[in-house]
Amino acid sequence: MRVVVALLLATAWLPAQAQKQWVLAKSSLTWHITHPVHTAQGTSHDARGKGVCKNDTCDFLIAVQLNTFKSGDASRDLHMLETVRGAQDPMVVVRTEMPQPELSQATIHANLTIQFAGQTVQYKNVPFERTAQGRDVEIRGTIPATCTDFKITPPEFLMMPIKNEIPVTVDLTWQPAE
Repeated sequence: MRVVVALLLATAWLPAQAQKQWVLAKSSLTWHITHPVHTAQGTSHDARGKGVCKNDTCDFLIAVQLNTFKSGDASRDLHMLETVRGAQDPMVVVRTEMPQPELSQATIHANLTIQFAGQTVQYKNVPFERTAQGRDVEIRGTIPATCTDFKITPPEFLMMPIKNEIPVTVDLTWQPAE
């Protein structure tokens, strides 16, 4: 009994829990559109991010400038920026909060809050696959975004609009901050 009391008293003097921080080391975010006559995608490798774990909760923030997404067609990229109101809202910002133990699971189910095209949308329970190699933790999955979620009028080509679904493939590599 004295040992238990001594351990409790000793731990009372320690900080409640060490804060752990994460930095986004590498990113690949790709939007996908489907049109009756073709498909297209645009990719950015320029996202920035930070994560902070404290008191068994982790908060992550990822941000990317819209003009860093490239589809291989400069005209399409410019039209995308116009369509999603990139001049008024030039960033996509994603936030998520989760219990720290979730970070060690092979599949992470994240609740995301996304600010894009002047709108804020929440997606619940989005699955991401997690793999760890050395210091790197890679997170891969797809955000099931749609034009209507963000109040975007689907752009047209040959007088036919794209499909409503605009999924975003996510591949992020996180490392503990030093």
